[in-house]
Amino acid sequence: MEGTINQSTKNKFGQYFTPKAVADFMIEMADVSPHSKILEPSCGEGVFLDLLQQKGYNRLTAYEIDQELAQKFSCVKYESFVSAKAEEKFDLIIGNPPYIRWKNLENDLKQELSANPIWVQYFNSLCDYLYIFILKSVELLHENGQLIFICPEYWMNTTHSASLRNYMVQAGYFEEIYHFNETPIFDKVTVSIVIFKFVKSKEKKEKIRVAKFYANQKLTVETLKNLKNQIPFKEAEYLTVSQFKTNERWLLQSDETRRELSILESNCIKKKPNSILNLFGEGKTEFHAIGDFCDIGNGLVSGLDKAFQVNGHALNENELKATLNVIKAKDLKPFLAKGITQYIFMPEGLEEKDFNEIYPNFYTHFQKYKTELENRYQYNRKINYWEWVFLRNFNLFSKAEKRIFVPCKERISNKDHFRFALADEGIFPTQDVTAIFRKPTAKESIEYILAYLNNPIIFDWL
Repeated sequence: MEGTINQSTKNKFGQYFTPKAVADFMIEMADVSPHSKILEPSCGEGVFLDLLQQKGYNRLTAYEIDQELAQKFSCVKYESFVSAKAEEKFDLIIGNPPYIRWKNLENDLKQELSANPIWVQYFNSLCDYLYIFILKSVELLHENGQLIFICPEYWMNTTHSASLRNYMVQAGYFEEIYHFNETPIFDKVTVSIVIFKFVKSKEKKEKIRVAKFYANQKLTVETLKNLKNQIPFKEAEYLTVSQFKTNERWLLQSDETRRELSILESNCIKKKPNSILNLFGEGKTEFHAIGDFCDIGNGLVSGLDKAFQVNGHALNENELKATLNVIKAKDLKPFLAKGITQYIFMPEGLEEKDFNEIYPNFYTHFQKYKTELENRYQYNRKINYWEWVFLRNFNLFSKAEKRIFVPCKERISNKDHFRFALADEGIFPTQDVTAIFRKPTAKESIEYILAYLNNPIIFDWL
């Protein structure tokens, strides 16, 4: 249920250039003098450098791996920040670091990371390119130096970024965090974004100022100013939260909600913790997952949904029997579904001649879709155009018991609930729905599991 970065537009170095208004906002967050030493580790086109110079900052250093960019600045070193032998310390490090998942990295970047001692010590192939930019930047700060970055927010709560979070908790504290829930800051990037100000310090402040912006609209100077000054308006939420701790997800929730979530997580701990030690020598805690109590399966794949919907056709007796009752994602509500859609479901092994004779209305219906159906992905086998291409989890869905349906993809940015809905036996999901069945060993009823999943605290946790 996370957002995505459009890989087709993504360049080799994971560059998404920062709008001028956002860069100016970030510079205004800094509390440094004109004589401060400032670093930008991935300067791109130079929007931060340009604004910093305009504001009278001249002790600038920047790195850029792409030699075609930022050519008008004498302070730019055209080399990889990851491998740079940087020894001097800085009062402010600011910018928009690149973010690429390991699987999408070019081979030369993977090799560079694999040979980097910071990466080897803290990270692995399940981590993002972004992580080393954050951690190395913290290392290069003076005591009381400030790190101000704009980046995706997923590293604040994923399992594989725990080592980075633990490092930062020990190194300093957060002063401000601005969370943008799928606000279109960068072209064709739909992940949630954060702007944060981190201070490297042995002394820690108790609280973090958090501003959350929920509107799916372009950021303006006025909006950013209102968020900075915590001016109330419809799409904004303001919180003051306690500093984060080691070995926990960083949730931008009130302290009361975080306490409730901590209790929830504690109740999910398995009785026999895993003996594997983490980076800091502490035992790794294992949690119960829904898969421990339920069987889960994604829905059937027709390959061309519109062709298989009955849509009010007059049917003969055989055709009435060759249908499947389906609940679509659009019809799911919390606890219940608002409607059922009938789908054509032909028995396998049917010859086309028999198809025409026994199911004449279906045969006629399919003719207008025949070309599209024959061009479906065939899953390495020959599939008749009137058949479904992938009867995924069909045996699971055929069980004579109630089941829970939930959309397999859901935008939750502007919602305060999930849509787990109870469905009767004989109701099937298609590819837009995931089905959940109670395991025979589970003590709880399917209705109890449904109520648990729809509990508001579960939404807050997820």
